[in-house]
Amino acid sequence: MARFYVTDAEWALIEPHLPVAATGPLPRRVRDQFNGVLWRFRTGSGWRDVPERYGAWSTVYSRFNGWARAGVLQGLMDALIAEAAARGQVGLELVSVDSTVVRAHHESAGLAVAGETLDALEQALTEEKQAPLAVQPPVWRVIRRRPVRARTVQTRRRPRIGRPCAGAAGPGRVPLGSAGPGAD
Repeated sequence: MARFYVTDAEWALIEPHLPVAATGPLPRRVRDQFNGVLWRFRTGSGWRDVPERYGAWSTVYSRFNGWARAGVLQGLMDALIAEAAARGQVGLELVSVDSTVVRAHHESAGLAVAGETLDALEQALTEEKQAPLAVQPPVWRVIRRRPVRARTVQTRRRPRIGRPCAGAAGPGRVPLGSAGPGAD
């Protein structure tokens, strides 16, 4: 058995929560495919890189995709957490959120509030604390900037460089080499 494979005791808890079709033969390699799904997420590699010992990568992906769409994986997690809670093995000290990977959108840095809304909030705060605003800590007032108008780009016609080609005289143009009208 490989190092990170699901043990027999773990598989005994997991297997009852994986669906099996009501008719037809039982899938032969469900445990291998489950280990393949775990391998894929543990390594962070692509589905096509799942080793052949877990079955064809497309089968492992199809099995995972079907479970995910049907809510089987969420039900499995809920059942395993309930089982651990029944055994008294659930501890919230193991739950953590690492703020280095929780990204906020750049627009979530501040909240733009209209002046009337901010005044109403300040009034409600004054009434709740029963103290004037001068005594309370300062409240930041966000002032909306005026929208910036888009600049229009004016294009100028570029001056023509060079002389027109010989014989390409258009209306009102004199071909090169001629002295012009009336010059004989």
